[in-house]
Amino acid sequence: MEVILKQDIKKLGEKDDIVTVKPGYGRNYLIPQGYAVLATESAKKVLAENIRQAQFKQEKIKKDALELAGKLEGVKLSIGAKAGESGKIFGSVNSIQIADALKKQGFEVDRRRITFETEPKVVGEYVANLNLHKEVKVQVPFEVVAE
Repeated sequence: MEVILKQDIKKLGEKDDIVTVKPGYGRNYLIPQGYAVLATESAKKVLAENIRQAQFKQEKIKKDALELAGKLEGVKLSIGAKAGESGKIFGSVNSIQIADALKKQGFEVDRRRITFETEPKVVGEYVANLNLHKEVKVQVPFEVVAE
């Protein structure tokens, strides 16, 4: 019996895979639980169309990420933070502050996509890693200055 998986199932396959399973497993478990649908000709055509549309969307997202990455090249940020006499920051600089600084310069980046190589705890220069897409990553240098 052939079924189309609606979600990833360990040791069986990933979402949108067409797999062959024993009839009892398909009828009594996969289909009633909503993990799969019967692989009829019409269902296969719908699956092919959905995959094509998903690829088109992914290409557009990747193209937008590459465009933003090109614009971010050469951008340097300056983040103000309260610091003691030794240069140690009270608290730390976080991804929200980096996202706000990028927004002020006209770049819209989700704060959850920003990571740091080393956590900024002292006044100085650092690098923020922006994961714009699973294949597009950009490093933006920033400087932490005492206010």
